Amino acid sequence: MAKGNGHNLEASNYDPTAIEEDEPLTWRFWRKRRYIVVLLAFFGFFNVYSLRVNLSVAIVAMTENRTVIDENGQESWEQDFPWDSKQKGLILSSFFYGYILTQFIGGFVGAKIGGNIVFGIGIGATAILTLFTPLAAKHSLEMLLAVRIIEGIFEGVTFPCIHAVWSRWAPPLERSRMASIAFAGNYAGTVIAMPSSGLLATAYGWESVFYVFGAIGCVWLILWMVIVRSGPDRDRFCSANERDYIMKKIGVGANKSIKHPWKSIFTSLPFFAIVASHFSENWGFYTLLTQLPTFLKDTLNFDLDKTGFLSAVPYLAMGILLGVSGYLADWLQVKGIWTTTQVRRNFNCGAFLAQTVFMILTAYLLDPTWSVVCITIAVGLGAFAWSGFAVNHLDIAPQHASVLMGIGNTFATIPGIVSPMLTGYLVVDQTSEEWQTVFFISAGIYLVGCVIYWIWASGELQEWAKTPEQKAHEMTQHQVSNNNTSPNAYVNEAMDMKEEMK
Repeated sequence: MAKGNGHNLEASNYDPTAIEEDEPLTWRFWRKRRYIVVLLAFFGFFNVYSLRVNLSVAIVAMTENRTVIDENGQESWEQDFPWDSKQKGLILSSFFYGYILTQFIGGFVGAKIGGNIVFGIGIGATAILTLFTPLAAKHSLEMLLAVRIIEGIFEGVTFPCIHAVWSRWAPPLERSRMASIAFAGNYAGTVIAMPSSGLLATAYGWESVFYVFGAIGCVWLILWMVIVRSGPDRDRFCSANERDYIMKKIGVGANKSIKHPWKSIFTSLPFFAIVASHFSENWGFYTLLTQLPTFLKDTLNFDLDKTGFLSAVPYLAMGILLGVSGYLADWLQVKGIWTTTQVRRNFNCGAFLAQTVFMILTAYLLDPTWSVVCITIAVGLGAFAWSGFAVNHLDIAPQHASVLMGIGNTFATIPGIVSPMLTGYLVVDQTSEEWQTVFFISAGIYLVGCVIYWIWASGELQEWAKTPEQKAHEMTQHQVSNNNTSPNAYVNEAMDMKEEMK
């Protein structure tokens, strides 16, 4: 009996919500090792998108007609690469042929060996390949396509494996802000890369676009590999208090071997709601990411240098709002105003409805000023969607989050392949009617994703994702609240579950 009482005391004292840090989190983020990881992840995603979008701007310079006057005063036209709209669509989508292949691998391997290693290798290899892009383009179209596909293969691991990092570094009530701050690097990279690419291409030639951003990516790789570890337990610069706080909050460390319940994953409606939402957001995002510079130049008649700046404006809005949405999402949960499910659903679906409306307005207006305004609002409000679906994997199955992200992002990469090619086939003569069709399709897909997510989304830990320790704690709590059942029956069964972890 004494042993049973001892078990009861141990189990009832297990309450991860009651754990506090000695030094609370303040604006001095550098005092917390986990936010150093967030900062470097931010710059990692900065490189992810700067390496991805630079071609969207550079390809305009690579294919534009330039006036040439020879020694006899004869005027003629020339261009570096005589690619038509279909070939440009193929080039812009080729990256995603490789990108889609390594989503699952990135999540699975990241969970096994540490997301930090996979994340660093993925971005670093992409940066090195970017340095060789001008050489590949001058060699042949086929060689350029091959380099872009291989870049996609390496970069495909980045989003899934970062969830392996968060599963070991991010306490539950800080997940939204930590992930959102890091993901804001995507849009910071886009904001910097688009106008910088236009300026570099104009001043130093299109080749400089790839050399500059490739070199930046290589510098980041060195810093990431030197500083970041897979979890707080392996970081010798992480304080003992912060390490204990993180590991107790998220309950990691006991389970060294993670077994993924594949059948439960592939039959989970909340998971498929995340996948549908991710697909929808990426369709609109990739459509604008790859086609916005062309749309602004050919349809709204902006010059190349202005095209880069204007193309960056929507992503500047999104980068700023990501920080706001992540903080607001965590605050609403901490204050108990909304449940996690309500936060994810309301943020995600509210953003999708607004994006649907402003995409339709863009299609109707096609005015230089108002089109940029509508696109900026549509893309910017996507920040709230990212505080919905993008961190939802960590809610429903934190230990399996990197694998879920890998599976989901595989499907969500399809828009990156299909959208640029579809736009290339739809927009042949650069007429306003052709671009209206492109925006209408994006608006419709946003709306479908909104409906699916609203019906099936959940912010609760799924039964199939609970660890033996979590199940033991739940049974113990149930025993405490149930006076009609023998306490020891629950406690002994709970302790049997906890023994499974050893």
